[in-house]
Amino acid sequence: MPKEIERKFLVKDDSWRALAGEGKAYRQGYLSLDKERIVRVRVVGEMAVITIKGARHGNTALEYEYPLPLFDAEEMLQNLCVPPLIEKVRYEVMHSGLKWEVDVFSGENAGLIVAEVELEDAGQHVELPPWAGDEVSDDRRYANASLVLHPYSKWQ
Repeated sequence: MPKEIERKFLVKDDSWRALAGEGKAYRQGYLSLDKERIVRVRVVGEMAVITIKGARHGNTALEYEYPLPLFDAEEMLQNLCVPPLIEKVRYEVMHSGLKWEVDVFSGENAGLIVAEVELEDAGQHVELPPWAGDEVSDDRRYANASLVLHPYSKWQ
């Protein structure tokens, strides 16, 4: 049974950029934003996937991901997904043997930069990089699905 275990942090400065690979543009939308199950369509370059995520329990959730024809994904993003779409550039940064993903949001969520790290188990020790700020793993406002309903640009 596939599980996603991740921790998420705000990014406090740009020092990560010197360590980052080339970023990849992501566009994603949500077909379902139900608390118990989220269905996401994501396009990265010429690849598209559909992802079904179960409810989060701490830092863990069931997650299933399958390839999708690009044309179908683009059509779903345009016609079926709840607006606005999530637009971001994702960068990979290695730190202490772990791959961190730094998301720089644009569009309705411009100004938000979040880093997440996926773990093998919930108790795994994580050495934080110097650019990692406050942990927001338990703050659902920072979940991509929440950013659709309550974009960062509208926060007070």
